[in-house]
Amino acid sequence: MMRLLDSVEYRRIETSEDLEAVARIRYKAYDQIGLAPKAGSMMIDDEDFAPNAHVIGIHYEEKLVATLRIHHVTQNQKTSLATSCFPDVMAPLLDAGRSFIDPVRFAADPQVVRDVPGIPYLTLRVATMATDFFNADYCLSVIKPNHKAFYQRIFNSRPMVEPRYIERFSGMVELYGSDAHQELQGIYRRFPFFNSEAFERRMMFAPASAVGAPVLTVRPTARYAQARIH
Repeated sequence: MMRLLDSVEYRRIETSEDLEAVARIRYKAYDQIGLAPKAGSMMIDDEDFAPNAHVIGIHYEEKLVATLRIHHVTQNQKTSLATSCFPDVMAPLLDAGRSFIDPVRFAADPQVVRDVPGIPYLTLRVATMATDFFNADYCLSVIKPNHKAFYQRIFNSRPMVEPRYIERFSGMVELYGSDAHQELQGIYRRFPFFNSEAFERRMMFAPASAVGAPVLTVRPTARYAQARIH
């Protein structure tokens, strides 16, 4: 996986052209599983433009192949899929001062994933970087029941509420959470490619004014972060 990272770079999605490319990747991915809209290929929503949203593109050999959106959810910035689907669960936690990373809109080019099956893992790496950068208490997963084993295995995520029917998904959905304070370092030990240097996280998520220059591409630093551990 570290070798694959050498051919990957991350980009902040901030221009209309970039968003159009993200929409095409989303459409390809969702069409593969029968969830794409019947008409039109644009799959951009208001939550892509929320103040607490970060849309990231994953490029493999200089081609956009996957994307993930994360929301940094706090008492002052509550926009997220989790707060929309599970307001009764999230509201008390936010009122108590807890903060969350809610990674959603995962999408990867189906053809690329067939050829390079490690791409989904390197896409979800964005979630661990965001959890680290924002010092969030939990990394969330709003998932269908048949996906929970993956998140349990990778993130040691635990159910936060009983499954419930969510109309927008026309099915049962679950809310899982990984306690960052207990699990994040263990994730890095088990899966070193999820690790990163502070510089990479800052380039990915810091406000543009704090970075000081337009961020064109962000190269992975997992190899260097792992070297520091040893």
